[in-house]
Amino acid sequence: MVLQVRLFAVLRERAGRDQIEIEVPDRATVADALEALGAVSEPLARALAAMPVVMAVNRVYVVAGASLAAGDELALIPPVSGGAGERPHVRITAEPLSAERLSTAVATNHTGAIVTFQGTTRDVESLDYEAYEPMAEERIAAILADALGRHEIEGAAAEHRIGAVPLGEPSVVVAIAAAHRGPAFDAAREAIDRIKAEAPIWKRELEGGRAEWVEGAPPAT
Repeated sequence: MVLQVRLFAVLRERAGRDQIEIEVPDRATVADALEALGAVSEPLARALAAMPVVMAVNRVYVVAGASLAAGDELALIPPVSGGAGERPHVRITAEPLSAERLSTAVATNHTGAIVTFQGTTRDVESLDYEAYEPMAEERIAAILADALGRHEIEGAAAEHRIGAVPLGEPSVVVAIAAAHRGPAFDAAREAIDRIKAEAPIWKRELEGGRAEWVEGAPPAT
């Protein structure tokens, strides 16, 4: 019998499509379907070998021994929130940032659009950034993983600078890759808005010997 299997997030990216048709014997099980999927393409087979996945049949999670029938709606579910080693690239650093480097990091063979956002110092000599670095990296990684799950995108990365960032230089860069520009724009805007609202990062303005912390709001939780 022929079955259609929906793919999401990293599995969709590896396969290069969001749905795969497989052929399995009558009275096949979920395990048989997984074996058939692994034979579709090498990138997908590697992804299936590298992470725990769960099959949903007719929108219900099932075990590997569950039986399948013609007409079943199958969906292969990767670890949620970007787990199992699929953490997006995130870095908090005192080094200058490069939008070009991040664009290269997120691009795949299926990428048709890359949207980058750069937040730069304006109006003052420099901005001095301080971060709770481990928590900031984890929070930004979770934001990007959520974007990968919610939008039709193929890659996401972000870097934020700490220390003094002179006038005109970027303090934060977000890069999103997708097959089409619409999802890339949507995900990039959502990611930077959430990073600004949720990541524990603070800044103060430095101008002519004056140093003043920029007022903000309690972080979104």
